[in-house]
Amino acid sequence: MKRYVFIVTDRNRNSLHVGMSSDLLKTVDFYRQMPNLFFDSAQQLTRLVYFEELNNEESAIQRFDILSKYTRAQKERVIRDVNPDWLDLSIGLEFERILRTPGMHVRATTLRAA
Repeated sequence: MKRYVFIVTDRNRNSLHVGMSSDLLKTVDFYRQMPNLFFDSAQQLTRLVYFEELNNEESAIQRFDILSKYTRAQKERVIRDVNPDWLDLSIGLEFERILRTPGMHVRATTLRAA
């Protein structure tokens, strides 16, 4: 079963939290619904800025342990290597889920010059 190791942050990038999950979108939704669970209201961890998909739980636990022990500078380097602008990656994951949902169709429109 696939596992995900991820890093979430707040809007000001003050806090970085490393986590592990089997359902990344459900976990990100949980963080959004319970924004003050881990920190105070100023540090709402709602932005997914990094994740890795691993094939088994053992690999995920090992990677989680490694990332958890990283310093802030090391975590920032890992994030910037794949997400230099610190974009919220959950937006793309949610769109991908919509495309994969049976019965959902996304229709492209073409704009024509007048």
